[in-house]
Amino acid sequence: MKMSKRKNVWHSSEERDHRDRCKIKKKNYSRYDWGKTKEDKEIKSHKEKEKPNFETTGKLTEDANLFRGVVIKYSEPEEARIPKKRWRLYPFKGEKMLPILHMHRQSGYLIGRDRKIADLAVDHPSCSKQHAAFQFRLVPVKTDSGTNVQKIRPYIMDLDSANGTFLNNKKIEPRRYYELFEKDVLKFGYSSREYVLMHDEHQPQNEDDIDLNII
Repeated sequence: MKMSKRKNVWHSSEERDHRDRCKIKKKNYSRYDWGKTKEDKEIKSHKEKEKPNFETTGKLTEDANLFRGVVIKYSEPEEARIPKKRWRLYPFKGEKMLPILHMHRQSGYLIGRDRKIADLAVDHPSCSKQHAAFQFRLVPVKTDSGTNVQKIRPYIMDLDSANGTFLNNKKIEPRRYYELFEKDVLKFGYSSREYVLMHDEHQPQNEDDIDLNII
């Protein structure tokens, strides 16, 4: 065995470092970045772009709004507000006035025959399980002087009910907000009950107050 070949076995520390660097360059480490591959970073970036949006959209939903195992046909709009004025519904069955419904304690009410989810239950068989939505909204209003201000006003929306919602004895179109005014009368389906809208500045005498049972 020749010494010239054995001399090649021994290397200085600098030569060994140089040799190791050359070996590393031959491997493809460019796809790695601080312990993560480029594919990992791209997946992470893609997931960040698709973060879910939990803000209120103000649109009717039929697949994301679940309560007590029931899909709710309605979700409140972002302009929903609890009113400062004490609005009330005065139900009448013929000439008989029924217990008053106080409507100012929350921003919206689901009206329907399904007592498990309804805020305001209507038991007549012609009414749908989710019949209508009573909603307070913060909306721009023009005053008599021409100034634009924002006020919280009541609205009603029919939720594609089977037999309709009636405002002052006229059937309203479904899925549309209708602004309500004092002394407006609401009816649901073919029920004989009428609901007269009033606020605390004007109310009948000898009223039988009762709190609305909020579910």
